[in-house]
Amino acid sequence: MDNVAVSLPQGVMALRSATGLSPDAHAKARANAVDFEGMFLSTMFNHMFTSVDGEGPFGGGGAGGVWRSFLGEEYAKSFAKAGGIGLADSVYRSLIAQQEARGASK
Repeated sequence: MDNVAVSLPQGVMALRSATGLSPDAHAKARANAVDFEGMFLSTMFNHMFTSVDGEGPFGGGGAGGVWRSFLGEEYAKSFAKAGGIGLADSVYRSLIAQQEARGASK
């Protein structure tokens, strides 16, 4: 997945000062969390589209399947960038917690 432009969740400014991690570390963790959610959503959309068959605007066959996979990826990117299903927030918090633990153990 491409890194998509994401905004950090509210309250991150306070979290930055409390964690001691750099703004770049927070931004990178957030971008990775959104990418992860995008990949998850892409998988879900592609599974959803596997049962779609027929004569739609692009017809059936191999070309339709390729088009549907691209459509699933674009839907996933769009959903993740718009806030997704909340998975990115949970992954982001986990990544920050791991970085804090790693920093504290050094």
